[in-house]
Amino acid sequence: MADLYTTITKNPFGKAVTSQLGLPQPSRLRRGRLMPTGPVVLGAIKGASVAADALEVLGQAHEQALVDAPGSRTEDENGRAQPPAYPGKVGALIVDASSATEIADLEQVRALVRPALKALEPSARLIIVGADVAADQGVEHSAITQALEGITRSLGKEMRKGGTANLVRIQRGVTGAALASTLSFLLEGRSAYVSGQPIVVGASESVCEVVNRPLEGQIVVVTGAARGIGAGIAETLARDGASIVAVDIPAAGDALAKVTNNLGGTALQLDITGPEAGQRIAEHVASRFGQQAKIYGIVHNAGITRDKLLANTDEQRWGSVLDVNLAAQLRINDVLLTPGLPGGLTDGGRIVGVASTSGIAGNRGQTNYAASKAGVIGVVHSLSGELNDREITVNAVAPGFIETEMTGKIPAATREFARRFNSVQQGGLPVDVAEAIGYFLDPASQAVSGQVLRVCGQSQIGA
Repeated sequence: MADLYTTITKNPFGKAVTSQLGLPQPSRLRRGRLMPTGPVVLGAIKGASVAADALEVLGQAHEQALVDAPGSRTEDENGRAQPPAYPGKVGALIVDASSATEIADLEQVRALVRPALKALEPSARLIIVGADVAADQGVEHSAITQALEGITRSLGKEMRKGGTANLVRIQRGVTGAALASTLSFLLEGRSAYVSGQPIVVGASESVCEVVNRPLEGQIVVVTGAARGIGAGIAETLARDGASIVAVDIPAAGDALAKVTNNLGGTALQLDITGPEAGQRIAEHVASRFGQQAKIYGIVHNAGITRDKLLANTDEQRWGSVLDVNLAAQLRINDVLLTPGLPGGLTDGGRIVGVASTSGIAGNRGQTNYAASKAGVIGVVHSLSGELNDREITVNAVAPGFIETEMTGKIPAATREFARRFNSVQQGGLPVDVAEAIGYFLDPASQAVSGQVLRVCGQSQIGA
């Protein structure tokens, strides 16, 4: 659905009027596998080096960040101290604070970030790397970790012209190779609608190289793939090399066939709430790709809404949403995780759920939907630990307001509010959700599991 307001602000007259009125000025977001135009600059605290190592793994050149220190300041015409200035526009600033352990170290974060803020180009990236502190590492160290999140979330709301700010927490033993896929995702346009979010990266020895088509030759199942976000997911994963098995209900058969024909994938018309759904998916994969074939990744995207205030919600309206959005995933996972099952999920594979910001913050009239999406988050937290031994990662995305046919039917005033009530002042696109899922599916993201990533432009709801 076209965003009329954004179209108006792109017109010189419309931009002048809305700017004069103090109204939001949405910027065109950098999307896709595009790095920043300007230089990537890196600042490190107390000799931290993991971010530099990750950039070396990516083959990404970087410059040294400027520091706002008393000896480096100039004065403006009013005699006020000014931080050092970059000679041109900065594409991204990475602050490696993974060695920060004391409150005094937070001053170094300020000193590194301040000079860059006014120099950042449109759709710039600000990334802070901090430690994910264990319980035995002390109260002050733990406080620093949480303080970095507060800094990041606040900076996300200060970024201008489509820029984003995110935090990466690294566990003990994380190498540059383990961090590389996350840094690549956050630097590129793939993270256009992700801001103010923390991501935890764990230590892993089985990390692959970061490449442009990471899913080449891999079989990925996408449920709810006939339209909207599901179709966008299938398209993006096919771009990344995946062989797509697109699943949707028989009533969506024509739309599903169109998606798979465009992508060269295979279609499976299936009601995922049926008790045989998992077995039918496995049989379809085995019959189309061979008895030795295995699913590399499954994306549980299928979902429905049956919105009503709880006072008006009957048993059927309640149960149908929980069955489609949550219970069906559990049943399908149970089958596909069966060891040795032809067409089942391979060890080292990926499970990605689609939650929602409603599952984090709740939403009036969506008690059933919020319950189901919060349940998806619970699945991620529990199942990720259970599958560590099989090196299967389990993650979820939590979309905010995404421009689809469904959201186009929301009343105009409500829709406009949802579009603007986030740090980038616009709705997201299906591709934004798809790119985050692609990041989780990437073999190079083996060190990322148990994460729920909000794709919401840093929505103020639940922030």
